[in-house]
Amino acid sequence: MARVVFKDVTKRFGNVVAINRLNLEARDKEFVVLLGPSGCGKTTALRCLAGLETPDEGEIYIGERLVNDLEPQERDIAMVFQSYALYPHMTVFSNLAFPLENAKVPKDEIKRRVREVAELLKIEELLDRKPKQLSGGQRQRVALGRAIVREPHAFLMDEPLSNLDAKLRTYMRAELKKLQKDLEITTIYVTHDQVEAMTMGDKITVLNGGILQQTGTPDQIYYNPSNQFVAGFIGSPPTNFFDCTLAGEADVLDAGEFRYPLSEDLSKAARKATSSEVVLGVRPRNVHVYKEERKDTIAKARLYVSEPLGDTLILDLKVGESLVKAVVSPEFKAEMGEELWIGFPVDKIYLFDKKTGGALT
Repeated sequence: MARVVFKDVTKRFGNVVAINRLNLEARDKEFVVLLGPSGCGKTTALRCLAGLETPDEGEIYIGERLVNDLEPQERDIAMVFQSYALYPHMTVFSNLAFPLENAKVPKDEIKRRVREVAELLKIEELLDRKPKQLSGGQRQRVALGRAIVREPHAFLMDEPLSNLDAKLRTYMRAELKKLQKDLEITTIYVTHDQVEAMTMGDKITVLNGGILQQTGTPDQIYYNPSNQFVAGFIGSPPTNFFDCTLAGEADVLDAGEFRYPLSEDLSKAARKATSSEVVLGVRPRNVHVYKEERKDTIAKARLYVSEPLGDTLILDLKVGESLVKAVVSPEFKAEMGEELWIGFPVDKIYLFDKKTGGALT
């Protein structure tokens, strides 16, 4: 097993900087997720690690080896692709055995390792079938098996669950996480799906525009976002944001439609902004909705639409011209167009510098 390290890695495609001075470490046996929107550089980083792309600057280490100049087959890694990349003319057994045959492993050893992996993934009865005879979930297991059978130093996974239906994807997330813990193999996993990232990763690295935004545990990323992008990208429904101006002695936020009084600590934090323009952020689960005005309400709202999800209810509320999302109990009853009141607990809000996007709290 091995740790994986990126040191100031930059990769350009013409004038486009796909990844910009990326510094990242995946410790031995750690499950690290590269998360971000399409085009953020996460797959490029994975391809540089695999040897399928060459960095323009920086160093990549697998274990203690600098691998920049090594061919993919010399890096002792195994990659699982979104498309599974199985050989259609080969049986499952042959697909699993192929990397071992290439490495000239003895036939008896190949049989033993293929059988062990098939048993681990519960695909023993599929060994004589060809990929076209398999379901999506079964193909996914075979693709994983082909990676596992090599006993590599690291797994690289590029959105391996994105072709599965929602139910199977949920099941495979748990299976894949348990498998990684059982095998204790360092894993770098690329996804744009924040639910996958939050449920599977020991550590999440959020990328945007080729630049690392934040690295941390799922809890750190969710509860302590380093900037407005991370706060908006992590969480479903996404965080509500309000452009505000510091008023008074920086003890009140003026959002136009409402004024929000700040505690002493928040006021002190707000003064660190580069100007009087700041952004107030609050997650939908922390928007409290009431039928009447109370001491802790700050703004009047009208119910625009409600989205029932069984165990929760999402309310889309109009506050002036702004649309605010709130997550409430399914027992909450209100009619479209009804006048309501909202409030945000002072210990559940975020403040960001409007100019830099950086967190102030």
